[in-house]
Amino acid sequence: MRIAIVAESFLPLMNGVTHSILRVLDHLQDRGDDVLVIAPSAQDAEAPDHVKGAEIHRLPAVPLAGYTNVRVAMGGVYRVKRILADYAPDVVHLASPFVLGWRAVQAAHQLGIPTVAIYQTEVPSYAGRYGVPFLENWAWNRVENIHLLASRTLVPSTFALNQLRGRGIPRVRMWRRGVDTARFSPEKRDDGWRAGVAPGGRRIIGYVGRLAMEKQVEDLAALAGVPNTRLVIVGDGPQRAALEEALPDAVFTGFLGGEELARAVASFDLFVHPGEFETFCQTIQEAMASGVPVVATGRGGPLDLVENSRTGWLYEPGDLSAMRSQVLDLMGDDAKRRAFAAAAHASVQDRTWPALCAQLVRHYEDAIAGVPVSLGSGTTEGAAL
Repeated sequence: MRIAIVAESFLPLMNGVTHSILRVLDHLQDRGDDVLVIAPSAQDAEAPDHVKGAEIHRLPAVPLAGYTNVRVAMGGVYRVKRILADYAPDVVHLASPFVLGWRAVQAAHQLGIPTVAIYQTEVPSYAGRYGVPFLENWAWNRVENIHLLASRTLVPSTFALNQLRGRGIPRVRMWRRGVDTARFSPEKRDDGWRAGVAPGGRRIIGYVGRLAMEKQVEDLAALAGVPNTRLVIVGDGPQRAALEEALPDAVFTGFLGGEELARAVASFDLFVHPGEFETFCQTIQEAMASGVPVVATGRGGPLDLVENSRTGWLYEPGDLSAMRSQVLDLMGDDAKRRAFAAAAHASVQDRTWPALCAQLVRHYEDAIAGVPVSLGSGTTEGAAL
């Protein structure tokens, strides 16, 4: 199979979109597929031109205002159309399409190439968080136009499925995310690391993710003064300086990857994610695989991931007193926290990336063959994953 993956962001920038693409590239390389990744140019002159057997075609890009490590590809539909025409893929994979993806879905449609669009980022809802709520309707129109034109759309959660179907988007199916249960494991817990960030035997409340406005990390200020705990923030982003001021007692590790990240997450006692705009939330799944219970907002992807009173707690968006109460509940009861941790770990053991990527390839094949997507489908596929 020849596959063109059009990515709004890619290496060297690491985020949820890049992570998913890399896991897909692993699978396609093992299959022997021919893959082209079309992505914005990077500031780093040493950005790779081949990754996991795939050629990377970089388009001229400019940094996003206020978030300089995120770059937006320039140019029009014709530029992308010419690349796709020269490459002649069997299918185009649109990774979290919005700017470059909008050009790509038009170009592929004009060329008669089927497209599989991955809805992964709730971009319209970011508008309010960034102080430009008047752009939200425009952004939803862009999202709708992309997915109306796509051959099929894949979403990571029940919330996202209902959200797009409620906006009249047809041909929507569920495609969840895998987790590396070998890398993220309770066995990676490190007492030495714990003592370094939380001396005196304090328990660790952890967060992992971008330090950006849409993640609402400032809400963790509601956890100030929780007895015998230390808040540890893993990640980096444009809000870091402001968050260091807002959360003066927290430890900020900066960006961690690979085994460093796995060790940190497994060393948490509790994972808290305050973001309300997660279509899935991969970091929650990684915490659960690491044997760490979760407190998160009851909106979006966490609704599918966290089972109340079994693997963690969900609170109503904006109810920070409830978040604090749930944290106090688990941090004050070692037996309950251990039971939640064991249930969280068990709940994700069959969510492997190879199984999810094999499912994705079947979606490619169905899109190429023109297999229709029925309105009732998608609600249960991948439920066991």
